[in-house]
This record gives sequence, structure tokens and C-alpha cells, in this order.
Amino acid sequence: MSYSAFDHPVLSGLVGDDEVSAFFTLEAEIRAMLSFEAALAEAEARCGVIPEDVATRIGEVCATFEPDVASLKKATARDGIVVPDLVHQLRKAVGGDAAQYVHFGATSQDVIDTSLMMRLSSVSELLLDRLDHLFQRMQTLEARFGDNSLMGRTRMQPAIPITVSDRIRSWREPVLYLRQFLLRLDGQLFAVQFGGAVGTLHKLPDHGVEVRAMLADLLGLIDAPQWQSQRNVLAEFASAMSQITGNLGKFGLDIALLAEMGDEIELIDGGESSDVEGKRNPVAAEVLVSLARFNAAQLSAMHSALVHEQERSGAAWTLEWLTLPQMVAAAAASLNLADLLCTRISRLGTKQV
Repeated sequence: MSYSAFDHPVLSGLVGDDEVSAFFTLEAEIRAMLSFEAALAEAEARCGVIPEDVATRIGEVCATFEPDVASLKKATARDGIVVPDLVHQLRKAVGGDAAQYVHFGATSQDVIDTSLMMRLSSVSELLLDRLDHLFQRMQTLEARFGDNSLMGRTRMQPAIPITVSDRIRSWREPVLYLRQFLLRLDGQLFAVQFGGAVGTLHKLPDHGVEVRAMLADLLGLIDAPQWQSQRNVLAEFASAMSQITGNLGKFGLDIALLAEMGDEIELIDGGESSDVEGKRNPVAAEVLVSLARFNAAQLSAMHSALVHEQERSGAAWTLEWLTLPQMVAAAAASLNLADLLCTRISRLGTKQV
């Protein structure tokens, strides 16, 4: 049993996504955090802050280190975050004089936020690929059925005839927009977080900016001043997730309404009814609407999480953890379902005479 439909033993068959969920596993998060610690040590060694042999030792341990997860869970209940115990375990594994240089100049939020940026950057690449694929699916639909006629409807009432191409354009153009939106985010949002306890890099007064730039380069992220209490980057990414589900929800609702009327569309492999023989439900289309409404509600939580008090927040930060992964899961599921729905349309519109 699971609290979330996205990894529920049964409901995940409807909205689950193993490819995307892999980026939000504990293993993926820990590996990204260890990559941060190894890269931080290397950056500090290159900038003359710590000895090179120390950085080598830290990097070697980080590459193979497996933390005690039971200890992490217990410590997180106490500390509110996983990093203090992870760093404690890592220092013990590194051992000797090198241990004191593990995590030097960083704070827990640097590790967690940078780990998230690393994984969201990879998620964004995956979603871009799916948007490209969905765009091509819709192009194929237009090639097959674009010249057919549909009744244009405004305010849920018949208006005047249009072509299938006209309707598909209202589905396809947002997909192109969303792709451009994500590409813009890729170039602006996935920045390293490195500021120390209050964002001033107080333990690195002479080399902080240099170390941060080197750290960003090593991790493949953008170099930017600390943003630990400025959460616009995450709010924008959440907005992108909601726009994906929202626009694909419009696609799903249009298909469901066409299926309700029945004379302008045929779908294959619809969902079966438990008591009406031969009934086929437009399940994928319905779920697209549900996911759109789900993310629209979650987006308000991410906007609430913009309110980070003073230099760092615990409450707003925790709210992000509860919200953003599920928004990403919903967006990924929507792209898969929209792609599947395109393949299930066997007829759209009526041939013009």
C-alpha cells in the first residue's frame, strides 16, 4: 500500500512512470548528494582551499559509499533533514585527517538543493524528449485525418464546421510552446546552490565565489549566487509541470467529449465496464483531465512555498518536498497518456463530401 497513486501497487498502472520515478528514489538522491560532496572537495582542492590528496580520498569514498539508511531515517526524524547524519557517516568512512574537510564550507541546504537541481535537469531532458515525440504523434494524426470535418463548438454548443486540422492545432501548438518553455528553463534555472549557513560563504571568505563556479562546472549546473531563500526557480519549474498537465488536460477533455457524442471519433482499446457489456470508456482522456486538475491544485502549494522566512526556512522547504515530486510525476504521466491516446484514435472527424 502507498500514500501516493504514482507508486501505488495498482494505481501506478494508470499514472505510474518508472523512468521518471527513478530520479526521486532514495538511491538517486543519495548518489546526487555524494556527487555534490565529491565535486565540492575537488573544487576546493583546485582552488587551493584543501589538499589535493584529501579531495582524492573524499572522491574515492563518495564513489562507493553506502550509508546506513536506518540511521538516516532515525536522524531525519530528529534533525528534519538527512544531511547531518549522512555527512557524519561519510566523515567516518573517509577517516583520518581528511574527514574534517568533508562538506567543508557547505550547509545541508546546499547539498539537498543542488542534488535536486541535478536530478531535475535530467528529468527536464526526458520531458523534452517526450514533448518532441508527442508533437510528432499529433503531426501524424493531422496527416491521417486533418482534412476531415468536425463541428466547431463554442461554450459547449455547436457553432460552425471546422476541419480536424483546426482542432489538432489547438492541441499541438501548446506542445511546441511547452518545449520552448522547458528549453528556456534549462538555460536559466538549474543552478548550483552553495552559500553556507546563511548564504554568505563565511568559511570561504577568499575563495567562495571561485569554488562555487568550479563546483557548478563540475556538476554541469549554472553558476549563480545562493538562492536558498529565493525559490523562484522551483516555482517556475512547478509552473512548467502544471502547464504540461493543463494543456494535455484540454486535449484529454476534447477527446472525452468527442467520445461522448460518438459520431466524430473512434477509439480502440478503451476501458471495459464491470457491468455494461461492450462499453468502452476513454480512460486515458479522463485521467489527463484529472492530472491537470491535480497539478493546478499543487501549484498553489509551490507558490505558498515561495514564502521563505529570513535566510532559511524549514516549513516552506518541507512543503516543496511534499509537493514537487508528485507534480513531476503527474506531468510525466500526462505525456505518456497523451502519447498513448494519440495511438488509440482510429477515426477522427468525418470525410468531407
